[in-house]
Amino acid sequence: MDNPTTEAFVTELLTGKGYVVLPQLFDPASIREAREIVMRHSESDDQKVTHFHGAHENEISLQRRVWNLLNKGDVFVDMVQHPRLIELVGAFLGDEFCLGSIAANRILPGGPGQEPHVDYPYWDMHKRQSFPAGINASVPLNCQATVLLDDFTEENGATAVLPGTQVLCQYPDAEGEKRFYREAERMTGKAGDVAVFYGLTWHCAMPNHSQADRTGILIQYLPKFVKPMEDQQRGVRPDVIEQASPFLRQLLGFDYPYPQLLDDAEGKNEIGRHAEEA
Repeated sequence: MDNPTTEAFVTELLTGKGYVVLPQLFDPASIREAREIVMRHSESDDQKVTHFHGAHENEISLQRRVWNLLNKGDVFVDMVQHPRLIELVGAFLGDEFCLGSIAANRILPGGPGQEPHVDYPYWDMHKRQSFPAGINASVPLNCQATVLLDDFTEENGATAVLPGTQVLCQYPDAEGEKRFYREAERMTGKAGDVAVFYGLTWHCAMPNHSQADRTGILIQYLPKFVKPMEDQQRGVRPDVIEQASPFLRQLLGFDYPYPQLLDDAEGKNEIGRHAEEA
C-alpha cells in the first residue's frame, strides 16, 4: 500500500495486515548520515546484552543496538518529526502521542535474527495476568516505525510479520510460532523507506544470510499516557532539549503534566485549570 490515505493507514494497522511500507520517506543524504553515525557508535560503544536481542543473546557481536539516538545526531531529531510520519501516527495514536524510544538495530552477516514477538508495552503479554481484564487490540498503545538504512531483502533478514495477528492481542505461543514461520510475510524495501506497524502484530528480525549489514532505525511511538521505554527526559542531553521544537518537547513528554505532586499548590492550580478548560 504505497502512500495510503490517513484513513486507509489507520484501518490497515488496526484491522488489516497490521503494517504499511511507506516508500522513500527519507532522502539519500539523510540515510547516509544516519547510517554513518550508527556504524560509528555500534563499532565503538560497549555493547550490553538486553532481552531486545531475542533468543540469541550469546551472539551479541552479530546484532548490535545503539540507543538514545536523539543524543547522537540532529538527523535523528528530524527523523522522529517527519511531517508525513507524524500525520499518520497522530491519526492512529492521537495527536498528543509521545516518543517511547529511538534506537538502531544492526544485524551483521550471519546474525541469527529474533524469535516472533510483540512490542512494548505489549512485550511481556505472555504474563497475561499482569494486563487489565478485557484488554484488546481496538485501542492501540503502540506504533512502530522502522527506517530502512539499508535495502531490506529476504536474504539479509528483512523483518518478518504475520498479517492480521494484531487483532489477537496475544503473545505468540508455541503453536503460534509454527504458524508464524509457515505464513509470515517479509517487510522488504529500499533504503529510505519506512515500515510502520502496530506493535501487537507478530514480527521478528530474520537471519542475515547475506555478506552485508542490515540496519534500521527503530522508532517507537506511544499514546501520551503510556510510560516511554527509554527515559527521554533524563537521557536526552540538555542542549537537545533547549533547542527542541514545541513538537519535540511533546514527544519527550514535557507537555503531559503527570505524574505530579497533587498535594502542592501548583498541582492544585493545574488541576483546576484543566477542569475549567473541560
